[in-house]
Formats: sequence, C-alpha cells, structure tokens
Amino acid sequence: MATFNRRKAKTNAGAFPKAARANKRTLHHPQIEGEGPVAPPTLRRRGIYLLPNAFTTANLFCGFFAIVMAMNLKFDYAAVAIFAAMLLDSVDGRVARLTNTQSEFGAQYDSLSDMLSFGAAPALVVYEWSLRGMGKLGWLAAFVYCAGAALRLARFNTNIGVVDKRYFQGLPSPAAAALVTGFVWLMHDLGFAGPDLSWFAWTITLYAGLTMVTNVPFYSFKEINFRKSVPFIAIFVIVLIFVLVSSDPPKVLFGMFVLYGLSGYAVFFWRLSKGKPVSIVQTSESEMHEAKD
Repeated sequence: MATFNRRKAKTNAGAFPKAARANKRTLHHPQIEGEGPVAPPTLRRRGIYLLPNAFTTANLFCGFFAIVMAMNLKFDYAAVAIFAAMLLDSVDGRVARLTNTQSEFGAQYDSLSDMLSFGAAPALVVYEWSLRGMGKLGWLAAFVYCAGAALRLARFNTNIGVVDKRYFQGLPSPAAAALVTGFVWLMHDLGFAGPDLSWFAWTITLYAGLTMVTNVPFYSFKEINFRKSVPFIAIFVIVLIFVLVSSDPPKVLFGMFVLYGLSGYAVFFWRLSKGKPVSIVQTSESEMHEAKD
C-alpha cells in the first residue's frame, strides 16, 4: 500500500510571529515609507479666544448693570450703561476679525449678550421709568420690544449669508435700544417724570420693537474700511463728532438715533419710488452681483 508524506508544508513559521509582533507594534503608530514610526495623533483641546470674548463679557456686564440701576430707579446710569454696551458690541466683532479670532462660540455668546443688553434691559428700563403705571398696555409694549429684539437677533443669525451686507434687515437691536433708552435718558435729564410721558414712551417702545422685525433696510456702515488711509479732514470730522456728543450727550445721542431710526423708511420709500427691490435678501446669484455693483 502506498504511503504519503504527511509532513506539513514549510510556511516560514519563524517569520510569522515576527511579522505579527511588528504589526502589533505599529498598529496604532502608522509610519511613512522611509521614516520611523509616527506618534499617535493627540486630541486638540478646544478653547475660546480671550480678547474678543472679553469685550463681549463687558457688554453683558453693562446690560446686567443697566437692569440693576433701573431697579434702583437710577435711570441715567442705566441709559449710560446701555450706550456703553453698544460701544463694546461694535468693538468685539471688529477685534475678532482684525486678530483672526472668530469662532462659533464667540458668535453665539455675542447674540446672547446682545439679547440681554439690547432686548431685556431696555424693555425693563422703560417699563420701570414710565410704562408701569399703564397696567397691561405698559408691560405688553415692553414685551413686544423684548420679543422683537429676540426675533431680530435670530433672523440676523440665520440670514447672515443671504442679506446685502450694505444694509441691516430691520432696525438693529443696538439702535433700537439707543432709541428707547435715549428717550428715557433725555427726559430724565430735562427733569420730566416718566408717568407724565407714558404715551410717548409707549409709542417709541412699540415703534422700536416692531421696526426691528420689518424688512426695512437700514444702512450698516460695513463698507467703511478702517485699514485704508483716509484724508486728513476725516480725523477732524471725528474730533468734531466727539466734541458735539460730549457737549450734551442725552440730546445729541437721542437726536442721532432718531434720525437713524427714520432713515430706514426713507431708504425703503426711495427704493420703492425708483422701482428697485425693497427687500435686501438675495435669492439668486444675479441679485448678489447687482448688490455689489
């Protein structure tokens, strides 16, 4: 009977364990051809940028301080705090862009701070100063303003990519806050009592709250480039503006924001009379090219 060789085929058994050991050593350490093992990737710690968020925090503090001052019936302090919050709000975004420190966290934090400083705080200030005595009509007007500010900020965040950059869609919440608290500051400075002007305060509060959620275009001043050189006269104009504001802040600031609060309707009806689209939301590429021209 024939017999067969039962010896197993040679499989280089000694090399296999070495290869397995080599693969085990390099499984989590991929290497590039011609180079040694690469260190495993480390998880990057997620942090926040300090400088722009410090300005946003100062903005938040001013809004909270305005609420505290209104509850203590110090309405002039409350108004000054909201105007200071406006200045800080205009700085934090520019600082983030100039230092290349924009982040999604910063954008969300800025919106939440704006809601307090330009939504809840002005509504509470005008309510405590004048609208409390009107009962239901008073707090409803304050709520309309507060809700308008919240809707305005939410729409701004969602439409930021499709809106003509030259204009704001509706009255910006800082300008609305300046309109409401500027009136409180001016009348308080002139010695008028809030309850005596309740209907004026009610009208201005409703106007500001409703105008924030309209499609009326308000110039955004975003075309101003602070990196470009300007004529010498521009610096002199800035000096004159500072002198004018410092001469009588309540009157000058309130007058400036009344003009700005009405300018959107002037632009709206001017575009309407010229047959131009009154909406500043671009829905096609051609509209975006027209906005740039």
